[in-house]
Amino acid sequence: MRVKMILPALTEATSPFFRPIKYSLFPPLGLATLAGYLPDDVEVSIWDEHVEKVPFDDEPDLVVIQVYITSARRAYEMADRYRARGVRVALGGLHVTSLPEEAAAHADTIFLGPGEDMWPQFLADLRAGRPASRYTSQQRTLLGVPPIRRDLIKRNKYLVPNSIVVSRGCPHVCDFCYKVAFFKGGKQYYVQPLESALAEIERLPGRHLYFLDDHLFGSPPFAEALFDGMRGMGRLWQAAGTVKAVLEQPRLLEKAVAAGLRSLFVGFETVNAANLTDQRKYQNVGRDYDAAIRRLHDLGVMVNGSFVFGMDHDGADVFDRTVEWAILNGVETATFHILTPYPDTALYARMESEGRLLHRDWELYDTRHVVFRPAALQPAELERGYWRAYRDFYRWGSIWRGASTKAAPKDRLRHVAYSAGWKKFEPFWDAAIRAGRVLHALPLLEHILEGFGRHRAEP
Repeated sequence: MRVKMILPALTEATSPFFRPIKYSLFPPLGLATLAGYLPDDVEVSIWDEHVEKVPFDDEPDLVVIQVYITSARRAYEMADRYRARGVRVALGGLHVTSLPEEAAAHADTIFLGPGEDMWPQFLADLRAGRPASRYTSQQRTLLGVPPIRRDLIKRNKYLVPNSIVVSRGCPHVCDFCYKVAFFKGGKQYYVQPLESALAEIERLPGRHLYFLDDHLFGSPPFAEALFDGMRGMGRLWQAAGTVKAVLEQPRLLEKAVAAGLRSLFVGFETVNAANLTDQRKYQNVGRDYDAAIRRLHDLGVMVNGSFVFGMDHDGADVFDRTVEWAILNGVETATFHILTPYPDTALYARMESEGRLLHRDWELYDTRHVVFRPAALQPAELERGYWRAYRDFYRWGSIWRGASTKAAPKDRLRHVAYSAGWKKFEPFWDAAIRAGRVLHALPLLEHILEGFGRHRAEP
């Protein structure tokens, strides 16, 4: 049997003129994980349209497509093209789980929720000649998940081929979060067996790792054991955590740093406290954001702050206030988003009931376009403010101001190198992506994470 797995590109990533580096950061681990379940007699390939052209002159027996909301149209085009030739097509992912009836029109089989239990059952049914048209996740566990088929990943096409996931979901339930809908009907958060997680880390070459877990600190006992096991590996790594974890788990954070943590993605989301309760972002309510950043910087950890614009208590001043706060606190990189009501989330249901949805053009549900009617801003005003926030935060003057909040010269240099490297040299990244040489920049990333020697990893 020949199995072809595809991650269709988001619209922006297919531009013939420009490709931002963010679309060439990580390989499709979800598909590589599913590939691990296939027996040795199956011929399998993984295609990531973000970094390569997907051929259609082949003859697979099964095509598996992972669908996100902004790639749905492209995914359905691919599916329809193969089905017209008599090829069996299976669709899964966030968008399929949120809108199963829409997806079912373009597939022979759809998967709803995480695939660790459904995928093996589907393969058994397929072998028996009786595959079902729909599978729904019931058992949430990572026990017995086979090793990821990293041999199918084209490492040279990604800046961070050593990405890894050791948990699923998140213990928090925020109204705007897409993952809540994906994990409904079962456990919202569960972790990999510790021995399997450490074994997967040991398999990865080099020093750098990026944990793609939504909240690596979500299970403190597991995280502590993981960090203890990683200590002495000489790794440099990045991950995502919460303000709550930074402030309330000091010992755990110190263990993470001793194990190699050098950059943390933190969802601050908003500088307006009233928004947090509205969105059920309770883990941020009453937290001292400034103290969280100081704590991370004191430990040598850079901060990638995430912010969402357009919540009901956001007025016209929210953009400048957010940017200025981030600069004054020395946030190294910032990711801005326009609030987006994804289908099957609590936010979407509320917006729909209030008649505030502007349309259902899924390609524009990308956190860069306004797809609902804001409470205190005009849609065009919100979009302009979003783009202005990016421009203002990543101006050279802003980068220098942020860097100047650091006392040590090497920390100031590290700030400038990391922030500027992410946004000021995108033409370089575009050229490296097209030449298939983006991986050559990894040693520079490692050097920056180390702070040019100031924050070396423990041997």
